[in-house]
Amino acid sequence: MQLPLQVTFRDMEPSAAVEAKIRDRADKLDRYYDRIMGCRVVVEAPHRRHHQGKLYHVRIDLTVPGGEVAVTREAAENHAHEDVYVAIRDAFDAAQRRLEDYARRQRGSQKAHAVPPAGRVARLFPEQGYGFIETADGKEVYFHKNSILGEDFDRLDVGSAVTFVEEVGDKGPQASSVRLASARRAAK
Repeated sequence: MQLPLQVTFRDMEPSAAVEAKIRDRADKLDRYYDRIMGCRVVVEAPHRRHHQGKLYHVRIDLTVPGGEVAVTREAAENHAHEDVYVAIRDAFDAAQRRLEDYARRQRGSQKAHAVPPAGRVARLFPEQGYGFIETADGKEVYFHKNSILGEDFDRLDVGSAVTFVEEVGDKGPQASSVRLASARRAAK
């Protein structure tokens, strides 16, 4: 961290032990993203009127290149937060996850969602209830009418654009979860 850690206590007495725990957890955040510029932590016990234990609220603001990462753990979310150390642990765990996500975005390694294969119905045998899909690379993939999503088998024609999930069948590639491409666009 480039700037010193700032710890603030609100509606409660400052505690050296709590501050030491916060400093320890803040130092460990550098493992997940080593370019943290600053960290501010606010610990408060906002519910003074409760007859039972106070529910602690912890907020962590991290300054990082290009923005800020903020984590708030509201006291009302979890009665385990009657223990200040549990509230701190949960807030820093959430900060760790957010920093990891931020670092992935910075590296450009976000999860890519797979695009289902697409093709066109090459051959259709409606009486027997099956057909073949031709993929962009010229491969033919078998499908059965039961693998068509919805009641769209009767709407299929040779040349219909479809998307599907390819699986290995007993006799070669087989399509499941076949969906008419036009039906997919209409559903959106």
